[in-house]
Amino acid sequence: MISGVQPAGEAGYSCHGRNSRKYSSMTKRFTAAVVAASLGFFAMGAAPASADSAYWQCVTFARTISGIQIFGDAWTWWNQATSRFRTGDAPETGSVMVFRPTGRMSRGHVAVVSNILTERAIQITHANWGGSRGKIEENVTVVDVSPSNDWSQVKVWYNPINDLGTTVYPTYGFIYKGAREAAGEALQNASVAGAEVASR
Repeated sequence: MISGVQPAGEAGYSCHGRNSRKYSSMTKRFTAAVVAASLGFFAMGAAPASADSAYWQCVTFARTISGIQIFGDAWTWWNQATSRFRTGDAPETGSVMVFRPTGRMSRGHVAVVSNILTERAIQITHANWGGSRGKIEENVTVVDVSPSNDWSQVKVWYNPINDLGTTVYPTYGFIYKGAREAAGEALQNASVAGAEVASR
């Protein structure tokens, strides 16, 4: 069942790069297409289709939805991304938030930013979290509780108490879609253009 709230923000489960149930690659591809299409329809206001038949790992889901092609355990995504993608400490819609490994979440966690609510509150869409093992959860509220306002510590909505959970989760930051080189070139082009305009 695709739900819109965090059912177990107090107990994240580890996410790893392998599917814990055996599905043929054809079934996985079909299910990924169904989920991607249903999330697209959901964004346009149509009711989402169910993806009950699949057991989703967070990494497989985040890669499929974000288009960021990183593989392996969730905690390895940050180091892999720093040389290939833009990274930072501010959320952008469609970026991937990378949680550090901690406690029961020994392999970290990744989630896709679905909405930015305020400077310190966002919504994420993710899979295999807490009481929704293997399931997808949409638009779960996450709040930045870091002292420096840099998203290095967050709290996640916990449905049983209808509030944020009490656990503070450490994060690495956000991985943005688009290669690092392309972002560097765009910035360089913008500064050259700015210098040309200023010299006129």
